[in-house]
Amino acid sequence: MTYRQEHITPYNNGQEKSKQVETMFDTIAHSYDLLNHRLSLGIDYIWRNTAIKHLKPHKPAIILDVATGTGDFAIKAAKELTPEKVIGIDISEGMMRIGQCKVKKEGFSGIISFEKGDCENLSYNDNTFDAIITAFGIRNFQNLDKSLKEMCRVLKKGGRVCILELSQPVTFPMKQLFWLYSHSILPIYGKLVSKDKNAYRYLTTTIEAFPQGEVMVGILKKAGFTEATFKRLTFGICTCYFATK
Repeated sequence: MTYRQEHITPYNNGQEKSKQVETMFDTIAHSYDLLNHRLSLGIDYIWRNTAIKHLKPHKPAIILDVATGTGDFAIKAAKELTPEKVIGIDISEGMMRIGQCKVKKEGFSGIISFEKGDCENLSYNDNTFDAIITAFGIRNFQNLDKSLKEMCRVLKKGGRVCILELSQPVTFPMKQLFWLYSHSILPIYGKLVSKDKNAYRYLTTTIEAFPQGEVMVGILKKAGFTEATFKRLTFGICTCYFATK
């Protein structure tokens, strides 16, 4: 099955989506953290805290951070969960270079490592990880079903997956306010700071096209996960999905 966001690309230049997304994130890497925190008004820190609290009782020792970007989620996991190892994978080397600097500054170089990788074809053996985390990246996957199946494959039996993704509020007035914000302030400010006029327009369209709530839970179960649930955060601006293998 294909989903609407899989056909949305940043540049519409004929290249496959994954290559366009890689180019986009390499281009905006220098401004990504600043924009991410400012455009979310710093609430993205709270969203990551919510996700990490869900994993704390399970004490995962080996964690995979998919679409790690500049490593914020990986660093948060290392601080709060004290795992033996966190591996962050991403298709953008530009983003990960910034992440490596942040990890070194935080003193986690011995725990957190980065690898260039595509979630559709993970290089790890079956049943490798105790937990898999990903924040604001799955809507960029070229093939959502295949990527989720790969995540399930490399997760240990009983392991947990935790997914944070931006979503559309469904109730008045947040639904209308978010539409106004995402179609005006977000793309204009994103263009001014990142110098990429396409990146934050792409962000808005993928949020609107991505399957949400109960639909996403069904997709997770189809990929092989059980006990899949979701929790809307900050009036539905973000959704956290939890599932077990």
